[in-house]
Amino acid sequence: MTRPLVHIVDDDPAVRDSLSMLLESADLTPAAYPDAERFLADAALDAPGCVIADVRMPGMSGLDLLRLLNQRRLDLPLIIISGHADVAMAVEALKEGAADFIEKPFDDETFLRSTREALDRGERSFRQRCRRDEIETRFRTLTPREGEVMDRVVRGMPNKAVAADLTISVRTVEIHRARVMEKMDADSLSALVRMALALEVSPEVQPD
Repeated sequence: MTRPLVHIVDDDPAVRDSLSMLLESADLTPAAYPDAERFLADAALDAPGCVIADVRMPGMSGLDLLRLLNQRRLDLPLIIISGHADVAMAVEALKEGAADFIEKPFDDETFLRSTREALDRGERSFRQRCRRDEIETRFRTLTPREGEVMDRVVRGMPNKAVAADLTISVRTVEIHRARVMEKMDADSLSALVRMALALEVSPEVQPD
């Protein structure tokens, strides 16, 4: 996995420079942008990382950017920074899913701790999404019948009940079940059940 980036989105070049230097001194990798639009155009949004965004910027605000990232379901936790003490705005940002809300001027250690927590959260989400993508890719290799057998097996139905439900022989169920285990790369029934649970977050996925 590539080294996660800390994306700094702020229209003030002095802020971008100072935060970049602070992050580099803490062995973190910054990438700076003058506005949200440039960030969305230039950043690798499907790579691990987090975002530090000023709440008030020309064009798209930090809150607007947060909402957009949420809509796109991107694994990029966003920390809002603000030079204006606004409790209502902080509450709104946190309700919208912001990783944190930090007021300027802020303590360096507080900022770095919040950033590392956001990076950890983003990396966990990124790994989970990669795992889910792998499972979905395998699931799409199943035939419709194999998908039907998998659905019933992970619901705890024994082979005989699956056979009766699908009006096929027990032997045919056993063959389909073995193929499902092979194609899904599942070494146990519990592993297959966990994969099925992961697939539930993407109900539109269907076997080919």
